[in-house]
Amino acid sequence: MIKRLIDWLKKPLGLIAVGIAFLALFSLAAYGISLTQTAPAQPVQFPHKTHVGFGIQCLYCHPGAAKGPSAGIPTEAKCWGCHNQIQKTQTSALLQPLKDSVISGVPLQWVPVAQVADFVQFNHRAHVAAGQNCENCHGDMSKVTVAENPQVFNMGFCLKCHQTVAGDNHELLVKLTDCGTCHY
Repeated sequence: MIKRLIDWLKKPLGLIAVGIAFLALFSLAAYGISLTQTAPAQPVQFPHKTHVGFGIQCLYCHPGAAKGPSAGIPTEAKCWGCHNQIQKTQTSALLQPLKDSVISGVPLQWVPVAQVADFVQFNHRAHVAAGQNCENCHGDMSKVTVAENPQVFNMGFCLKCHQTVAGDNHELLVKLTDCGTCHY
């Protein structure tokens, strides 16, 4: 039975079937990877470019980046502190979810955009303390409405940056490229 199957796979029709199966699996894998790099739907289509355009610094809304591993997301009360003073906010359909959240006391359910694998320990504080700008990883937020990853966050992306930062300093290079720096 197996010999007949192998013989059939060696024939032109069998080779075409194998090719189609390979292309289907490859397409499925590529589609799955592309889904991991697509910005998820958010409860509010937050216009980063508008806020950056007003001169609001990243750390004002994401103060956790200077203090610990997670940058954090501002509370609805923090957003509402500014927005309730803007007349346009009261009638904006885009801000209705924020207004409803503040009135009901039920927080918005934001979906994380920039994530690393569970086996990676990333700490924003160390990067902010080292003088890295948010734009180095998250891109120029003055050009986007909803946050999205401008590149794929993977080990190669991080290692390239660590190697660039270390430059010719061999001691720093060893420290920044040691597995235990990010995987502990």
